[in-house]
Amino acid sequence: MASETSDWPICNTSHNVTFFYNLVGKKISAGWTPRDSVVLGLGLTVCLIVVLANLMVMIAIFMNRRFHFPIYYLLSNMAAADTFAGIAYANLMLNTGPWTSRLTKEQWYIRGALIDISLTASVANLLAVAVERHQTIMTMQLHSKMSKRRVLLLIVGIWVVSIFMGLVPSTFWNCECDLNDCSTVAPLYSRRFLIFWAVLNLLTFFIMVAMYARILYYVRSRYSSPHTSEMHHSQAVINLMKTILMVLGAFVICWTPGLVTLLLDGLLGKDSNANIYEKFCLVIAECNSLVNPIIYTLRDEEMRRTFKSILCCRCRGYPGQQRALSPVAVDSPIAEEILGCLHKTEEARHAPQNTNNYTAMLEA
Repeated sequence: MASETSDWPICNTSHNVTFFYNLVGKKISAGWTPRDSVVLGLGLTVCLIVVLANLMVMIAIFMNRRFHFPIYYLLSNMAAADTFAGIAYANLMLNTGPWTSRLTKEQWYIRGALIDISLTASVANLLAVAVERHQTIMTMQLHSKMSKRRVLLLIVGIWVVSIFMGLVPSTFWNCECDLNDCSTVAPLYSRRFLIFWAVLNLLTFFIMVAMYARILYYVRSRYSSPHTSEMHHSQAVINLMKTILMVLGAFVICWTPGLVTLLLDGLLGKDSNANIYEKFCLVIAECNSLVNPIIYTLRDEEMRRTFKSILCCRCRGYPGQQRALSPVAVDSPIAEEILGCLHKTEEARHAPQNTNNYTAMLEA
């Protein structure tokens, strides 16, 4: 009689969570180790800061009428996704380590789905903001012409895609029917799914790089006028580069370790030793949800004033409620910085070539 190629039953759904952890060699601690305690303490601290920071962003956008524009609706949705990410990661922290063995498979899948949904929504919002800013700058608009209905549809679409991605592993793309395909990072997940998810996020990053690079090229080309001073040109490009490097640098620093770990786990399996780094990589990825409100909102002077008003418990006299609306003030931080430089360049192009007039324009 020919020997069986595998001792594992096909699609046997009776195995518990501990079985899959033992299968891939991922040990569930019997007690709290110093490493587990460090990860738990660091993770919960990051979660608390993430939730508070992003709640502040949402409250500020809701209370200040000057922020009731499409770009800020997208930023508010990104803050909501990051808030959800903080809560989901806190739930993970409170159901990890020795507590993992208590989970049923359904509870384990829910724990993973919450992380997948929140992080996918956060990345999708980063892409949506990049697309909006690209469109705004390319068309020389002070703020997006997108209607509230289209913004709402975009936000709903982001969450539909995110929820779908979160439910994929628990519904059909797991390793319960192919035990040789089990991941070492997430033992019930398929290694092929992790490769797909990591590549999808890397593709998102490359799209963001391409759009911001095109914005930078466009802005540089607008400075080709001989009427633009070299000093002003250099400073404008430097300021733009700082903003773009902050956006892309934060994404690279926070996400690259985790994405590389997932790719190695998917490609090499147990040989990747991904379990050594995966918890710390997840903490770093979660930090992107903390960096987002700093980059996208705290660079906005109007947002800083609103934050101060909220923290000082001033129930009246928010900056946006007592001053007339300004189209420049309601634009996004990056777009405002770029468009300000572009408009100055356009003025320089159409100004008389008289030196005194040009000097007066620069001083103004």
